[in-house]
Amino acid sequence: MSKTRCLILLLGFMSGWSAARAQDVVLVANKGVQISAISPADLRAIFLGAKTRFADGFHALPVVLRGGPAQEVFLKNYLGESPQEFRLRWQKAVFTGQGAMPKTCDSEAALIEYVAATPGAIGYVSRISPQDNVKTLVPYK
Repeated sequence: MSKTRCLILLLGFMSGWSAARAQDVVLVANKGVQISAISPADLRAIFLGAKTRFADGFHALPVVLRGGPAQEVFLKNYLGESPQEFRLRWQKAVFTGQGAMPKTCDSEAALIEYVAATPGAIGYVSRISPQDNVKTLVPYK
């Protein structure tokens, strides 16, 4: 294999890896939430309205973004749904009286601010800074 071809393959692999890393989201919660990790099943249940408490019994309040790449990545990777499927699921729950739509924020900054100020709040963003007054939750299998 030629050096040029190896270099092209290596660059393609690295750009694919960095694109996949850019697709990650950070799970954030109010600092009063006692857990530091959450199972995918619990995360899905909380954001789909099937659970209202974290594993430690603390009240869970899901917060979502109105749109954008972080929302699409979160819905696909953690809930296995498209934005349309998620919206339709919640519209049905609201219409049938089985739930209330999660709090929706227009920006990541607004979501972080809401999570920081609201006990039990949990959401997702593309990144956080050390100045953000939230904790990160680690998803585990």
